[in-house]
Amino acid sequence: MTLKRRILSGYAVAFALMAMVVAWAVANIVSLGKASDAILRENYRSILAAENMVDALERQDSGILLVIAGDTQTGPTQFREHDATFLEWLARAKDNITIDGEAELVQSIDTAYSMYRAAVDSLWRTVEEGGSPPVLSAYQESVFPAFSRIRELCIELRDLNEETMYAASVRAGKVAKRAIWSTVIVAVSALIIALVFSLFLVERFVGPIRRFMDASRKISSGDYTVQVPVETHDELGHLAAEFNQMATQLGRFHEMNIEEIISEKNKGEAILSSIEDGLVVFDTKLKVTGINPAARRILDLGFSEASILQCEGIFPESDICGLIRKTIETGMQPAVPDEQRIITINEGKQTRYYLFSVTAIRGRDRKLTGIVLLLKDVTRLREVERLKSEFVMAASHELRTPLTSLGMSVDLLLENVAGKLVEKDRELLQAAHEEVQRMKALVDDLLDLSKIEAGRIELDFENVLVPTFFDHLYSVFKSQMDIKEVSLTSEMNEGLPAVRADANKITWVLTNLVSNALRYVDKGGRIQLMARRIGPYIHLSVRDDGSGISPEYQSKVFQKFFQVKGRETGGTGLGLAICKEIVRAHGGTIWVESTIGQGSTFTFTLQVA
Repeated sequence: MTLKRRILSGYAVAFALMAMVVAWAVANIVSLGKASDAILRENYRSILAAENMVDALERQDSGILLVIAGDTQTGPTQFREHDATFLEWLARAKDNITIDGEAELVQSIDTAYSMYRAAVDSLWRTVEEGGSPPVLSAYQESVFPAFSRIRELCIELRDLNEETMYAASVRAGKVAKRAIWSTVIVAVSALIIALVFSLFLVERFVGPIRRFMDASRKISSGDYTVQVPVETHDELGHLAAEFNQMATQLGRFHEMNIEEIISEKNKGEAILSSIEDGLVVFDTKLKVTGINPAARRILDLGFSEASILQCEGIFPESDICGLIRKTIETGMQPAVPDEQRIITINEGKQTRYYLFSVTAIRGRDRKLTGIVLLLKDVTRLREVERLKSEFVMAASHELRTPLTSLGMSVDLLLENVAGKLVEKDRELLQAAHEEVQRMKALVDDLLDLSKIEAGRIELDFENVLVPTFFDHLYSVFKSQMDIKEVSLTSEMNEGLPAVRADANKITWVLTNLVSNALRYVDKGGRIQLMARRIGPYIHLSVRDDGSGISPEYQSKVFQKFFQVKGRETGGTGLGLAICKEIVRAHGGTIWVESTIGQGSTFTFTLQVA
């Protein structure tokens, strides 16, 4: 028998027991209904007839008394009306004789009523002959005794039917009680049978499932030799056979691949061990789940178990844990500038610098399962950068004096000798003058940039209103804008607060950005200055409608000596690099947004005063 048929058989037994209980209850309800119907149908009509006959008889007697009292008009009329009523209810009583003794009572009432009517007729004749005393005497002697006899017989008929109704009610109560107890007994018996059968059926189903669970636990623990006994030929039996075949295949697969898996694991561990950069793996609760030897050496962790390490335990004073937590919450790596991705770790008396990166690990369903932290030693690069900056500063200082002398000499020649030279020599002398000026500007920019990078720039912070910067730019570039027919406009939110900044340095940044925009805007173009508040910062922007910057160059324009190909203008390539360092010194950031053919927007932030 299949599993489906077994389940259906169980349901069939339950339905059969339920149907038996329902049938038994219906039978008892029908029996009780019949008993109640008998009470109402057989006795109620006779009781009603007796009551109405008594009422009609009393009304007739009232009519007779009215005649005796002298009302010969109303009395007879009332008597005749209720005489018909009495006879009507007497006829109904004759038609509803259902119990023993009821027929004799009805016949006695009929006979007595005939005698009553004869007495009343005799009374009417006495009334017609006249005289109240004879009439009253005749009423008392013949009519009233007949009235009393009929009334007693009607009451006896009513009492007989009421007693019979009470007896029927008692029988109905017994039937109801018997029905309740029999229904309870049948229902309890059916419930016990259903419970026993259900336990038996459940055990038939749960037993094989328990064996499957035990076998699954053994397989998960690595025992692939487990087999589930096949005891039936239904679906569970087929499932057991398939399960045994699966366990056998898993055992074979395990035997074939365990060595390969171990080899791959050892290969992966060897690769991680050979990486000189530190590598730490965290789960979504910031618990360390993996760490390579380089990271142990960098973080001075020795050979402690990775499973007991937490992020706050190995990076107590850095923002790395916060970035990892943010990556877990958002599912995306936060955008952090390179200069903010440097952490300092003291190794004895030596200080080393590491550039870190945070990468999310995702499962097959793209759900984040962990974080990889990479620590790259950039101590040597920072040292090289420092030496380069010192060399550039030293070289710039050494070049400034001869360049100044050379510039003065060329200027003297232009003032005193240029008129005596031929045109070609004058052009050469003018070219030398321009190159000297360009070299002096380059040296000055290099010195400024070196001071900023070395942290030796002096900033005179004060509270400055944004319109002050824009008014200065209008006055400086007015003539140049008029010459090139370029419009310079501004747009700012009302009620902008002052910013905390060095006015001269920020003016230099804005001047450089406007100068670059003017250089690349065509005749009749537009340059727009914008300021708006976003949180605790004021965003200052310079927008132009020039040719724009390609996406591949937008991340490089703030590098030293970088110039976009095809747009070289003879500058030093240091202006935007200096802008970036000045803005950083103010605690802000600078970036560019550009679309080819639509222009560029350079934006930087300053803190609200």
